Amino acid sequence: MGARVAVAGASGYAGGELLRLLAGHPYLEIGPLAAQGSAGTSVTAVHPQLSGHPRLGESSFVPTDPELLAGADLLFTALPHGESAKLAARLPDCLKVVDLGADFRLADRHAWARYYPTPYPGCWTYGLPELPGARGAIRASAKVAAPGCYATAAILALAPLLDAGLAEPSDIVIVAASGASGAGRSPRPDLLGSEVMGSMSAYQAGGAHRHIPEIEQAINPERTMLAPSGDSHSHSHVSVSFTPTLAPMPRGILATCTARLAPGAETADLRDGLAKAYAGEPFVHLLPEGRWPGTGATVGSNAAQLQAAADSHADRAVVVCALDNLGKGAAGQAVQVANLMLGLPETAGLSSLGVAP
Repeated sequence: MGARVAVAGASGYAGGELLRLLAGHPYLEIGPLAAQGSAGTSVTAVHPQLSGHPRLGESSFVPTDPELLAGADLLFTALPHGESAKLAARLPDCLKVVDLGADFRLADRHAWARYYPTPYPGCWTYGLPELPGARGAIRASAKVAAPGCYATAAILALAPLLDAGLAEPSDIVIVAASGASGAGRSPRPDLLGSEVMGSMSAYQAGGAHRHIPEIEQAINPERTMLAPSGDSHSHSHVSVSFTPTLAPMPRGILATCTARLAPGAETADLRDGLAKAYAGEPFVHLLPEGRWPGTGATVGSNAAQLQAAADSHADRAVVVCALDNLGKGAAGQAVQVANLMLGLPETAGLSSLGVAP
């Protein structure tokens, strides 16, 4: 028998993807699956893609009761904003937790106050394994905050260039498209098929999106948020202008990230910086020069695909990242983090191969 894992928020899109990955994981045993609004409902009634699995096909969701969840070796929380902090306060300190929400990502309480209406809940270890020093911090932690989907794409694209001094941190522009599943499963008029199909739209533009402070703290070369130690204040000015857009597709992220080029930097330098940062990484792939990422190639996987070029006309570095917002942007990344926390092979239960078309 492997480590026993529970899921809170198992009825959502990220929760369903977590269950799909856990169902095929060679070292993990599925424990209680909590979904407060769907308690008593069969798992496959909500996630029919899981029909036929011997454990999940006979399971029903349970209430989000800390006593039911505390017996697991590790808990995934895929809950709406604010709910993870409430649940975590009622769980044993020794219980390992990977939170897929935003509650514990920010090291700076002042940044939290600007973007969130609730009291600052604190900061957990930041769970992006590909950042320098992150794997050791994750392995040593009982509580880890998995990054957001947009944030993962932007950080993977930009952090190596800023670390290497190839781009300027004070002039960064990101425009990213997400599939409709990124907004969650709760019904909304603007997410109806008739509204989304055949249309792209921007939202939360003008510096309003909550992933901005998360991106800024993680791409900062002076980052201090990997293992929390109180409030974090950086002396390096990082400024991100971020415009998210909704694309007419179920899942995927395509982030186009630009920054002012460092003097003398060329395409070869940018590609070399990314290649060195991700050499040997199982899930982050720099594509051959001239081939640009597309979301379809990463669907169903834990992969992120990157390409970079120097725009000599505008004097800007351009990096494009594609990933599955429910994979590397959520459930896949959470499983990758859990593998590290439990001392398992990091790639266990995960694939870097997409399912396109």
